[in-house]
Amino acid sequence: MLDIVKQWAWYDWVMLFIRLISSCSIIVATVELKDYLTLPVWSVVLWEIMVFSVPWICLMLSYRYYLIAEMLLFGGVSLYLTSLFPEAYLSFMTPAFLIAANSAEKSYRWSAPMTIVLLPLLIVLFSRDIDVLEIFPQVGLAYAMGFAFHLLIVNHRQNEIIRKQNSVLEQYLTQIERVTLLEERGRLSKDLHDTMGHSYTSIIMGLETLRPDVATQEGTHKLDSLLQLARKSMEDVRGYLHQMESPQETLPLVQTLRQVTEEFQTHASVNVRFRAIGEEYPVGKQVKMTLLRCLQESLTNAVRHGQATDIVVSLHFEPQQTRLEVQDNGHGVENWKDGFGITAMKERAAHLQGRVSIYSERGEGTLVTCFVPRLVESDDEIIRLFIVDDHSFIRDSLRTILEGQRDLRVVGMAEDGAEALERCEELEPDLVLMDLEMPNMDGITATKRMKEKWPGIRVLVLSTFQDTEKAKEIIRSGADGYLLKSIESRELAETIRLVHRGGTMIAHDLFHKMLDAQPVNEQEDLPVASEISGKDENFYGLTKRELEILQMLSQGMRYKTIASKLYLSDGTVRNYASALYDKLGVRNRDDAIEKGQKEGLL
Repeated sequence: MLDIVKQWAWYDWVMLFIRLISSCSIIVATVELKDYLTLPVWSVVLWEIMVFSVPWICLMLSYRYYLIAEMLLFGGVSLYLTSLFPEAYLSFMTPAFLIAANSAEKSYRWSAPMTIVLLPLLIVLFSRDIDVLEIFPQVGLAYAMGFAFHLLIVNHRQNEIIRKQNSVLEQYLTQIERVTLLEERGRLSKDLHDTMGHSYTSIIMGLETLRPDVATQEGTHKLDSLLQLARKSMEDVRGYLHQMESPQETLPLVQTLRQVTEEFQTHASVNVRFRAIGEEYPVGKQVKMTLLRCLQESLTNAVRHGQATDIVVSLHFEPQQTRLEVQDNGHGVENWKDGFGITAMKERAAHLQGRVSIYSERGEGTLVTCFVPRLVESDDEIIRLFIVDDHSFIRDSLRTILEGQRDLRVVGMAEDGAEALERCEELEPDLVLMDLEMPNMDGITATKRMKEKWPGIRVLVLSTFQDTEKAKEIIRSGADGYLLKSIESRELAETIRLVHRGGTMIAHDLFHKMLDAQPVNEQEDLPVASEISGKDENFYGLTKRELEILQMLSQGMRYKTIASKLYLSDGTVRNYASALYDKLGVRNRDDAIEKGQKEGLL
């Protein structure tokens, strides 16, 4: 009750004041005229106290019984007092006003006739001294004033909802503008880095290879001058890139997400609590942008669609993944359907080999979870790389970049596919970085033969062009990924680790071009999102934990019971269940149990 009162607006206090003044005046008049009452004064006073309290409590807790309580109690007191004192019919003006003011939906269709016609007729029957033509207009006027007050309340509430929604939308648009600027800056800086930086690196590496051919002192001096100029120009480009970075872009992930939640709480007037669990580690720009977008979309949906008043944001730094959870106390949805924003969130996560799961139940709120795998250097594992490219400075540049990573080692290089096939048997690489356009034997033919002879070797194509037909052809030939040479060095290292662990990666822009050009019935053949962690033996790739939870669900256990038995939090169990439903292609526990029994998983 106290929580409800805290949310009152000015009109709630006005109606409480009217009810209080009316009830107090009736009680005082009853006590003064107690000698004329036919009932004990204490019973009448108790009745009038109930007139004040019972309808008000019904209005606060359950509107269903309010109108009946108001008519029976307040109308009954008015009838009794009017039968003794004809002038007491004026006491019925207050319930007429309150009934109209508290009308909901279409209740006025039956409350108006009863208030304006039926109850005044009963009052006239109990007290024949009252003029019918006098009471009907007065009660009708009181009801009309109450209904006008009701319209004022409805207008105020709608304006308040519009104001809150506008505040949320303004906050969302501000965040979108900010993130769009960040992405545009990131794109420009990436383009500069990948064009100018790549060119300067290639020039420097190419000039270094000319040293043995420059025998004279003058030639050595010119070469040193060219190298110095190239290195200085490259430092200038890096300086420009540093200046382009915005302050928010350089902030750690925790600080960025906390800043977003604080701004949202301020503008949307919603209680948002943020917590970071685990020791923070650095993440890539794409991971940071994905989690940021997921948080913004989840916060906005919680307020706009779920009418949430309390939101908990949890960021978990785990050894194998970074996990963002957004739990709200809104209305929830029984049959969840992805909108444009949710679809965009899932596409972003899928591009990073992650996923977004959503759990929503009517009356239980919504839980949005975004998983992004953590691709880090391994102290125990060394990935043996083999570079195949017909440009020597590209090979040298890639070797310089990749050998800066502790877990990556370049064991050999080749200038065409034929040489690569000859050296693969001797070097036994784990992963081959393959160019497409090469003399003697191109990358497509070399990949096909390499996969036929050594199926365990992973092949990652690095090309300059977004050629969708060649990309499809080399993927069908067995390649495990297709990237553009403009990729950032850190992302290249992370993609190598991903492909080495069994994943598949296609450049994001190129993948969308492939989808646009692919017939709908053939799109499912594109190998995009493989799981990073090891797959289980079952067809659906369920983990042992998910199978365990499926088994408990089949035994009729609720989420809280499962959480207590497995020593997990309720939210974690819901995450597992959501992932389970997603993998099985079902919507709820009943469908999951039925499919589990049909597929022999139980």
